[in-house]
Amino acid sequence: METVPPVSPVPHEALRTFATAVYRSAGANEENAALLADTLVQSDLWGHQSHGLLRTSWYYKRICNGVMFPNAKPTVISDTGSVVCLDGNDGMGQATAKFAMEYAIDRALRHGVAAVTVRRSNHFGTVQYFTRMATKADCLAIMTSNGGPGMPPWGGLKKLIGTNPWSIASPGGKYDPVVLDIANTGVARGKIAVAMRRGDRIPEGWALTIDGRPTTDAAAAFQGIILPMAGHKGSGIGVMVDVLSGVLSGASFLTGVNSPFFFEKQSNCGHCIIVMDVKAFMPLDEYHARIERFIEEIKAVPPIPDVEEVYYPGEIEVHQDAINRRNGIVLPHAVLKDLAETGRDAGVSDLCHFDCQEL
Repeated sequence: METVPPVSPVPHEALRTFATAVYRSAGANEENAALLADTLVQSDLWGHQSHGLLRTSWYYKRICNGVMFPNAKPTVISDTGSVVCLDGNDGMGQATAKFAMEYAIDRALRHGVAAVTVRRSNHFGTVQYFTRMATKADCLAIMTSNGGPGMPPWGGLKKLIGTNPWSIASPGGKYDPVVLDIANTGVARGKIAVAMRRGDRIPEGWALTIDGRPTTDAAAAFQGIILPMAGHKGSGIGVMVDVLSGVLSGASFLTGVNSPFFFEKQSNCGHCIIVMDVKAFMPLDEYHARIERFIEEIKAVPPIPDVEEVYYPGEIEVHQDAINRRNGIVLPHAVLKDLAETGRDAGVSDLCHFDCQEL
């Protein structure tokens, strides 16, 4: 059996510089290229490689194929003050989501609560990248997005519902924010893509083949059906996220949405954001004291055997970020190979200063 050589950790700064250059070469302005690169690198820093640099070439190809416009700016469709509807104009998902979240935060600080929907957007990476923005303004945020079909409605065989991720984030007072960011499938499709790139098998219960048979083959799963989390509950939540993100926003929904790895198809996805200003509900000091007690009560729970510490949602990402910033990010060989190929296509191989040239 051939031994795979170890991969050296890569400094996050080198990866961010490289990815920015890739998107600049495709025509993205400096701000948007840097934002897209940062969302990818940040996901890897948090330990979520399913949404990290694995996707570098996906966005690059979508820009080059003219189905995602890197510098398009959202336009306002309607605005009632606390409720705003935006058209993303097929722009870069990350730039559109950032614009929409900043809009929602501004309106929440004016009105107490704000809701912003987005249509004609694109995949934007991890949802928590954007909900965490609200916590810096001492706001809570809820954000949903729909995606291309990945799982059937409960009991069905046809893929109809996306992984449809959602995130809720709250300021943590003196602690790091409390953040939940999950998809409604048992596992994100990107995690199956990571396993496929590594040549690993996946656990039973993650997916079915296209004809509905259980599989541990990552490639068959990626083309097949991703199973919902918690059975009918995950399927039901996925449906309702699509109601908010697709139906309410005016975006496409169900089979009208295309996943980002269809490089020649417009996404047509939508998002829904709700932001609440803490100060509209209670004095900020009071909320901070309450959320700190909330976190401390969770942290005080004795761990089960073989578990060192009980974490609250969002805490592990902060710890992993610190480790990876210090030690560098370890990427699978297949991802490094893909980065090298993308660097050659983009004409920025000179910035590929990490161990992938020979792969």
